[in-house]
Amino acid sequence: MDRNRVAAWIAAYEQAWRTPGTAALGTMFTPDATYQQGPYRDPVVGLPAIVRMWDSERDGPDEVFQMTSEVVAVDGDTAVARVQVRYGDPVHQEWRDLWIMRFAEDGRCLSLEEWPFAPERRTTAAG
Repeated sequence: MDRNRVAAWIAAYEQAWRTPGTAALGTMFTPDATYQQGPYRDPVVGLPAIVRMWDSERDGPDEVFQMTSEVVAVDGDTAVARVQVRYGDPVHQEWRDLWIMRFAEDGRCLSLEEWPFAPERRTTAAG
């Protein structure tokens, strides 16, 4: 993988989120892919389970959101990106994530691990 391919995959992810149905997920994830929605959450395993999770997590393809991303690092088949999503107009929910992605040779994702942070949640005990 390289930065351009990772950025294109993230753009395809956003486009799939904005598109009715889940057909695009088969071109984005391998059949045995894992999707972990937080570092301590159990992973969703396999494309059928990812499709079910996808359908249950989004409001629908017409959901109002803004998404920006920046590829932070790529090393072989592994990439890290900073992703920010703001839902609603006006914004009612916001997330800043780190995505750790591992890719197959064909460019589909083998694993996606999210490290989500919301502005109203504290991340340390001190301060």
